[in-house]
Amino acid sequence: MPSASISNLSTHTSKIPPPPYLLMEVGIAAKSEPVRYNGTITIFVVFTCIMAAMGGVIFGYDIGVSGGVTSMDSFLKKFFPKVYAKMKKDFHISNYCKFDSQLLTAFTSSLYVAGFFSTFFASSVTRAYGRKPTMVFGGVAFLAGAALGGAAVSVYMIVLGRVLLGIGVGCANQSVPLYLSEMAPRQYRGAFNNSFQFSVGIGALAANLINYGTEKIKGGWGWRVSLAFAAVPAAFLSLGALFLPETPNSLIQRGRDVQSVTNLLQKIRGSNDVHEELQDLITASNTSRSVRHPFRRITKPKYRPQLVMAIMIPFFQQVTGINVIAFYSPILFRTIGLAESASLLSSVVTGVIGTGSTFISMTVVDKFGRRALFMVGGIQMFVSQVMIGGIIGTQLGDHGGMSKGYAYLVLVLICIYVAGFGWSWGPLGWLIPSEIFPLEIRSAGQSITVAVSFFFTFLVAQLFLAMLCNMKYGIFFFFGGWLLVMTAFVHFLLPETKNLPIEKIAQVWEEHWFWKRIVGVNQMEAN
Repeated sequence: MPSASISNLSTHTSKIPPPPYLLMEVGIAAKSEPVRYNGTITIFVVFTCIMAAMGGVIFGYDIGVSGGVTSMDSFLKKFFPKVYAKMKKDFHISNYCKFDSQLLTAFTSSLYVAGFFSTFFASSVTRAYGRKPTMVFGGVAFLAGAALGGAAVSVYMIVLGRVLLGIGVGCANQSVPLYLSEMAPRQYRGAFNNSFQFSVGIGALAANLINYGTEKIKGGWGWRVSLAFAAVPAAFLSLGALFLPETPNSLIQRGRDVQSVTNLLQKIRGSNDVHEELQDLITASNTSRSVRHPFRRITKPKYRPQLVMAIMIPFFQQVTGINVIAFYSPILFRTIGLAESASLLSSVVTGVIGTGSTFISMTVVDKFGRRALFMVGGIQMFVSQVMIGGIIGTQLGDHGGMSKGYAYLVLVLICIYVAGFGWSWGPLGWLIPSEIFPLEIRSAGQSITVAVSFFFTFLVAQLFLAMLCNMKYGIFFFFGGWLLVMTAFVHFLLPETKNLPIEKIAQVWEEHWFWKRIVGVNQMEAN
């Protein structure tokens, strides 16, 4: 195809039928057609996606490191002396209330407040300038936060460092899942996108291992190493993103030369015949460039299913209770009677399980589909949560500990729970939102997903220790109840999206038993 701008492509696209979501706008029934995209996995796309997935590593590292350092005596003594004194000296305090401190939880949750606001800024950058600049900016902000945390001498420096980390994570979580879904071949999109959650698991596991090692450093400054080490994955993301190509979807959306996009698409797909995929990108881009207010656009009825998923999936992902384990597992293990070192080692074990189960998800998600993994994982997590609550309720009183046998049984059940999350709500909570939005609302939809995720992560992080103090073992039944609700939600309202090209997924809503009533072909609306 000769070089041309996107705006001059009417002669090239006049014979190409529009995608289903455009047919729906003019009242024409959309029908599923065989997918003829060419291409396979190339070394080039694997390398770029591995580099981009470093955005998941910085997120996972931060999740893992915060729970570890808040269980270290030296860290508590320096920044939260009241919590340390209550934990060590007051034997009349309930097991469930020893760590209850709003200032302590602010250390963890401040990151998610910053991430909540930064994701809306990231949406504008992603749409106007591409996915790549957003990743670079996120890595730089995370670098600054890691440096400030490692050098902190007051609780204010610690919290400010967390805010900078939150800005970095907000940008990375907004751009990386989009980048992975747009770069991946459609038949392997689930595996590629799940590499984001796999990277989150690797980051959390690395943090747990580092926490376990730094806790043993004499002099009580090991927590500085843990916090400062976040700079390593941030540097990889910042520098690596500079050498990444922009996605073809983003280049087309921003009016880049068609021939250069064609060359890039051929390189990514490992095939010279990319005509059909290119035409779908061009058609989607023409619609996208006519949309000036994507956040207003996404509220229209024809996008109602995507908006509901953008809100409910990240909400459900947080009320699985996973961040109770991720943030506070060392504290939780100390609550049930394990020593400081043993609790950190137990967190390493759960990190290994979580990372391994996410890898399993990567290998099977495009074969068995999203819905099957959601259902299996939801039931697995529900059963383990209920059993954990039952054991803690019967074996751990307000004072003293439980026997080591029961403590390790709780650890096993937590591992089963983490495995269920690792191959279901963990990776799929990022995959589904990143692949269901048409290009014209994609950056806005992803921002809503990330913002909702950060908002409820903040609430869970800020309220968990107080909830643990007041609800005690009942907190596990609380999260277990939500697991039943979200499993039913998936069963009835989430259609299967495996192996569909990202620009053609809109058709699944019209074919779904419930959503077709809202986005049906008879619902015509103005653009």
